[in-house]
Amino acid sequence: MKQQNLELIYVWDAYCGWCHGFSNSLKEFHENHPELPLSVLSGGLFFSQPIGNFPHIPEANQRIHQLTGAEFGPAYQSLLEDGTFVMDSQKAAIGFAALRSLAPDSTYYFASAMQQAFYHDGKSLSDPETYREIAAANGLDPEAVVAQMVDEAFKKEALSDFAKVRQLGVNGYPTLLLKKGKELIAFGGAAMNAEKLEARFESFTS
Repeated sequence: MKQQNLELIYVWDAYCGWCHGFSNSLKEFHENHPELPLSVLSGGLFFSQPIGNFPHIPEANQRIHQLTGAEFGPAYQSLLEDGTFVMDSQKAAIGFAALRSLAPDSTYYFASAMQQAFYHDGKSLSDPETYREIAAANGLDPEAVVAQMVDEAFKKEALSDFAKVRQLGVNGYPTLLLKKGKELIAFGGAAMNAEKLEARFESFTS
């Protein structure tokens, strides 16, 4: 399989704990293979739902930490204990689309920064200030990002991501797909580490 015919598609959700756990593994694999184009699509997991409606989350986070080493910061833990914080994947997808439009080659890093903001710093991914900070940290114009978040075109782009994910048949996050032409191969996700991703990749390219 020739590598120039390959690309990666990463399907994630900003409020998905397993995506947070998978983040470092994908980062390491992605940086080891800069020759592979990487597209990142937002999925829709939670829509205006209080985090307290999902009592399984603390136990799931413990398992994510055990299997991947991912950390969950004290500010996030406070949100979890309070239970009233509202998760809205659509608003997060709009913010992600706004960041992505200004630096398409950095999409994965924006996804990682968003999850860092939520899972470490307890910041809302519906709050424009969160995106101002991410934009500034990545050399983007913070006001341009915030302006795009209220532009109807970016709501449509977020909904387009959701539609693309459905077309791909993906219903769980994180999902990493390897694309060869029109062929899609389930490649990785959840607790897979970088070494397992590398071994799987070699099995397809050797």
